Amino acid sequence: MPAIQRITSRNARFQQWEALLTNRKKRNQLGEFLVQGVRPISLAVEYGWPIHALLYDDRRKLSGWAQELLRTTRAERIVMAPELLAELGEKTEGVPEVIAVVGMPADDLNRIEVGPDFLGVLFDRPTTPGNIGSIIRSADAFGAHGMIVSGHAADVYDSKAVRATTGSLFSLPSVRVPGPNEVMAWVEQQRAAGRPLVLVGTDEKGDADVFDFDLTQPVLLLVGNETTGLSSTWRELCDFTVSIPMTGAASSLNAANATTAVLYEAARQRIAAGQRSR
Repeated sequence: MPAIQRITSRNARFQQWEALLTNRKKRNQLGEFLVQGVRPISLAVEYGWPIHALLYDDRRKLSGWAQELLRTTRAERIVMAPELLAELGEKTEGVPEVIAVVGMPADDLNRIEVGPDFLGVLFDRPTTPGNIGSIIRSADAFGAHGMIVSGHAADVYDSKAVRATTGSLFSLPSVRVPGPNEVMAWVEQQRAAGRPLVLVGTDEKGDADVFDFDLTQPVLLLVGNETTGLSSTWRELCDFTVSIPMTGAASSLNAANATTAVLYEAARQRIAAGQRSR
């Protein structure tokens, strides 16, 4: 039986978990982050992420899902006062049934599998955690194999990013890197092994419309940050750039919407190519 601890005050351990919500340095030091919600926690368990602790209120009638989670998951059990659970859940109304303290995997690009049909996304210096989460969700939905976040800006494991993924974080390898050097070393390693990755940047003045570009080849899609777009370094590293044709008054889409549109087009082309080859 896993150990059970009861926490009824804002003690040191509670404050440590509270810091995980907003403090990237603390998350990295402790190697863990907080997750709530049936789907995200279930996917974390399904994909084998380490569950360090489960926080819940034993005075509350728990759902069958929560009871099964507590029965089958090897993790420390923390019985916590409902007002403290609400704080960690960042909710003004309602209290999360369970909050999981989950271990972070290593930021190793080799977590991302590269095959002949590879599709990946690199997000350059994101400023908004919600956009990171939305892009991870779209990448997962449209068949991408991995996500890379470049630069020390918004964080994959920020609570807003984790919530925005709605659990896709646990099925799609998402790796943080300091900058282009690490990524290009990995890209060259893939190319040397016979996996010719093509770096395709998104830009409103691209070399081609996204509909006219072959996205069935192994592609790493480069997405610039919400304010300034791709850095000059990443622009120079692009093999090609693509743009999304627009007919309205808007001159551009936000990073998450633009990435979703390109990923959808990649999925459409790949489905069509698969049907033609039958």
